[in-house]
Amino acid sequence: MGCGSCGTVVAVPVHPPGAGSAQPARARAAEPMGSAPGPTAPSGGPVAVRPAFRPVTIRTARDAVATAALYLRWLGFQDVRQPDGRPIPSAAVDLRAPGLVAQVDPTTAPAGLRAVECVWLNGLTASATSVYFALAGYTEDARARADDLGIPLFVMDLTGMPQPVNDPADELVGTGA
Repeated sequence: MGCGSCGTVVAVPVHPPGAGSAQPARARAAEPMGSAPGPTAPSGGPVAVRPAFRPVTIRTARDAVATAALYLRWLGFQDVRQPDGRPIPSAAVDLRAPGLVAQVDPTTAPAGLRAVECVWLNGLTASATSVYFALAGYTEDARARADDLGIPLFVMDLTGMPQPVNDPADELVGTGA
């Protein structure tokens, strides 16, 4: 179940009668490589398992935005919207969804402190989680500030595979939206 206005998602675990809350080891071993567990219930049992993310090759700035949108949908964010027209590297927000504000930096320069703080402020204004994607990585100041603010940072290579850069990003990948 989800809330369309704030993006909160509630997942109720359902186990067949007589089944324990632990997933059998053979079922875990059969999961595809690259899959990540979904949110966990208070009992510790997994609610859902995401299939492996299928990256899309990045050739243009628009490809970077589209790949980030696909990745956010894979994480469980619903109704991820891309801006109309061509993305502008200096634009404050390139993607939005209920409960989410994301910036995608398709430039060849590392994202700086100001960019990370801007996406954080946009997230505060929208009462949403802020996430940042960059092709060229981040300056040390930007990474430190993102850690302080709890902003998930991802770096994307040209194959289109986002990689978490900090602990908030690892947590987001582990729990999903």
